[in-house]
Amino acid sequence: FVSPQVLLLACAEDLECVPGFQQKVFYIEKPFEFTEDQLVLNLKFDDCKGNNKLNFEVSNPDFTVELDGNLVALKNVSEVGKALFVHARSEHAEDMAEIFILEANEKRGALKEILKLEGNLGIPRQKRAILATPILIPENQRPPFPRLVGKVIRSEGTEGVKFRLSGKGVDQDPKGIFRINEMNGDVSVTRTLDREAIANYELEVEVVDMNGKTIDGPVRLDVLVIDQNDNRPMFKEGPYVGHVMEGSATGTTVMRMAAFDADDASTDNALLRYNILRQTPTKPSPNMFYIDPEKGDIVTVVSPALLDRETMESPKYELVIEAKDMGGMDVGLTGTATATILIDDKNDHAPEFTRKEFQATVKEGVTGVIVNLTVGDRDDPATGAWRAVYSIINGNPGQSFEIHTNPQTNEGMLSVVKPLDYEISAFHTLLIKVENEDPLIPDIAYGPSSTATVQITVEDVNEGPVFHPNPMAVTKQENIPVGSVVLTVNATDPDTLQHQTIRYSVYKDPAGWLEINPTNGTVGTTAVLDRESPFVQNNVYTALFLAIDSGNPPATGTGTLHITLEDVNDNVPSLYPTLAKVCDDAKDLRVVVLGASDKDLHPNTDPFKFELSKQSGPEKLWRINRLNNTHAQVILLQNLKKANYNIPISVTDSGKPPLTNTTELRLQVCTCKKSKMDCSATDALHISLTLILLSLLSLFCK
Repeated sequence: FVSPQVLLLACAEDLECVPGFQQKVFYIEKPFEFTEDQLVLNLKFDDCKGNNKLNFEVSNPDFTVELDGNLVALKNVSEVGKALFVHARSEHAEDMAEIFILEANEKRGALKEILKLEGNLGIPRQKRAILATPILIPENQRPPFPRLVGKVIRSEGTEGVKFRLSGKGVDQDPKGIFRINEMNGDVSVTRTLDREAIANYELEVEVVDMNGKTIDGPVRLDVLVIDQNDNRPMFKEGPYVGHVMEGSATGTTVMRMAAFDADDASTDNALLRYNILRQTPTKPSPNMFYIDPEKGDIVTVVSPALLDRETMESPKYELVIEAKDMGGMDVGLTGTATATILIDDKNDHAPEFTRKEFQATVKEGVTGVIVNLTVGDRDDPATGAWRAVYSIINGNPGQSFEIHTNPQTNEGMLSVVKPLDYEISAFHTLLIKVENEDPLIPDIAYGPSSTATVQITVEDVNEGPVFHPNPMAVTKQENIPVGSVVLTVNATDPDTLQHQTIRYSVYKDPAGWLEINPTNGTVGTTAVLDRESPFVQNNVYTALFLAIDSGNPPATGTGTLHITLEDVNDNVPSLYPTLAKVCDDAKDLRVVVLGASDKDLHPNTDPFKFELSKQSGPEKLWRINRLNNTHAQVILLQNLKKANYNIPISVTDSGKPPLTNTTELRLQVCTCKKSKMDCSATDALHISLTLILLSLLSLFCK
């Protein structure tokens, strides 16, 4: 059944000795089983110096190579993987041979691919003058260097010619890795190669004369770097965290572990197998999970009953996963990573109250939390399967109570949101239900323990009297007589069972206008009510009164009184401005526009009537013209001499009866030059004196 196929490194019989395996790659058809002591094939190794201290190592420990090169099985073996690697080492050389084990249907295709005469390996045609067969070099060779690795042959001899080698690894970066003996064509490597850095080199060799002129070639020379198992599998995508729901069926996939091996993926050097080295914790079973050795899928292997989060020592498992190359064989290199698996909770436990009945006491009139209801739930506190949702299902018709969940403790905080009244009901009974945020799984239901009763006792408190209505409103005319009755307030005591008396007092009276009868609550005036007072806002005066019961200690209620004051025409209008200036040579004799205002309200204000007091003398000096309801204009009838003049002007409002106010407008006649007004040293009160003399003369004449 052994059918080795040869990939020749030399095609001429007169090749000089090349140290290493004379044949480096073999293909054999996979038998049903390798039997003990069975000869698989013969390997020929020659270091060209006698093979002193020759030693062989096989990648599979079930095989060995004897000193004569025979590869034999040490026992009956049915599974060996896709390849065997044999490493030979003597005092003077070392090399690697690969034995590929093919299925019957793979053999023909694989050999055809490898042995393409015109393919990538560059095996030359026999008619060429230069014979440059591919060179196979194991990576990670140890010194000494340079090391002879191959030979280029010229069929027409080497006399008078030289070999020249070029390409990546020679005269291109990385430079100087390979070199050729110009005279005999020996090819050497100068340093250790790394297949993971560069897997093959495409060189060119040519023959030149002594002047450097090309005679033959160039011919392609392929250098293939043989992979060594020098890279451990690595887990690069961590951290690795998987989740599985508690109670999941056996065989549920949790996660996939994937390692990377930088070695040749077509060889067993990168053929990975996975294994679980350790599980923490080891309960309830030391083998909770299984990993597919080829795919790396982690699956559950215990029954759903054992995958119960609430009974586990911990809901978190850590698995140390090993990835081993060489198909998991003992000689393979390993890498490890930790997989963390979290058992996720599902809502398979209903919350239950720790007690069937809770007690609470609250004073009437008080709001806030009155009792915390406690529940137990075996589900995960970080999930909606644990978080409680409370509801009042009976006993709360007036919506006086609310219940909310404390997010830290999961307790139900029962609160009074509308003050309770002892006189209406001294006891309340509530029925509370608790559920989870997440729905229960189908085969679990809420039971009797998911409801509880809360008995609430209301304590009586001496409550303050209550005014009816509050606030109180009344409308009065300002300036009503002192001692007038404004209204009688009414307050009642909510503590109807205590039969207490009530007395009244003034609490806040900003203007000091009011008093109250302490017994019957009659409010009267002690001063004139003035709508124009600064204590009145928007025609409304506000005062506060107290109603005090006879309890021990006494309780107080506050009532607010709003008095809307109606306006009375009790304010005379005022005139503005009261000073005006004009030039003695002014062309425009319109002196000033006057305005009037009144503190009263309409209709006791505008329209205003403007009038000049009667002017005496031979001629009139000014007049006043009404502009609108609130303004009038004073106009000179002629230019006046520089002096001060006082003009009496009367303003009358529209009230019933109307009120009049007379105001003197002071008019200064000044000298004006170059836009500057000089009002100094005017004849004092010129017009007033003239008017007095004229008046006396008139009386004398009469």
